[in-house]
Order: sequence, then structure tokens, then C-alpha cells
Amino acid sequence: MKKSNHSNQPLRERWLTVDEIRLMCDLRIMHSKVDELHQIVSNLKRRHSRSDIYKYADQPLLNEDIARVDEIYLWFINLKEERDNGKKAG
Repeated sequence: MKKSNHSNQPLRERWLTVDEIRLMCDLRIMHSKVDELHQIVSNLKRRHSRSDIYKYADQPLLNEDIARVDEIYLWFINLKEERDNGKKAG
């Protein structure tokens, strides 16, 4: 996604572009899905032992899930570092 032409203007002083609205909608969906995943994992951890999870899991699928979560985690770490560096620079 390209950077908005209005990105330097305060949001309260202008209309949002279609791309900005799409981004905001995507972020809302992401927030709800992260929360949903957190709840599912919390319930699994609370209800089942780790050994049972490994025993009953579809191993190739579990490995794929772990790789996907690792990828998401690294993306969030990158966002966090950019945010923290922005605070120091500002």
C-alpha cells in the first residue's frame, strides 16, 4: 500500500481517503482476530496439558501454525521497534 498524500495532515482536519478507511477496517479486523486467537490459546492452555496438545495435534498443521505465529510475532516486534524509535526521535 502506498503512503497517503495526506499522511502529514492531522486526521481531524480532513476527510479520510478510501485507502485509509480500508486500512482502519483491516486493523479493526486484525485486533478482533488477535483477541480471538488469544482467547482460544488461553482456553487450550487452561483446559489441556501441553503433552495432550502435542499428542492429539495434527503435527504438520501445528508446525505450520507455529511458523505463522512466529511470522506474525516478528512483524509485531518490528512495529514495536519502529514505534519506540519514533518516540525517541520525536
